[in-house]
Amino acid sequence: MLLIKPDAVRKHYTGEILARLEKAGFLITGIVMRRFNRAEAESFYAIHKRKEFFPRLAEFITSGPVVAVRLEGEDIQHRVREFIGVTDPARSKAGSIRRDFGTSVPMNAVHASNPEENVESELNFFFSNK
Repeated sequence: MLLIKPDAVRKHYTGEILARLEKAGFLITGIVMRRFNRAEAESFYAIHKRKEFFPRLAEFITSGPVVAVRLEGEDIQHRVREFIGVTDPARSKAGSIRRDFGTSVPMNAVHASNPEENVESELNFFFSNK
């Protein structure tokens, strides 16, 4: 799963990010736009709860709408994380999503599910049949 963060949504980069994903051969099987409330943000990023940046992360992710993108394909989580670049846009490869659209570590345009963590819970957060 890929999450287009509030900074990129605010700057109207959503369409270009989606187009790049499709041109790179990623299969988009779901798109949802929503805005986190504080409790949802804290739940979604619970893995970071004890880290010093957590309060700023929760504040940032609730600052505007996000766009969740469900992607499918072989080894999708590793491939998409490679495609978007590393967390710090300044250290990401030229042409990566974070290099081209991010401005700082927290405002790096996108979040991608970590394959070593619970990808299913992130997908269910946006795409479950409630």
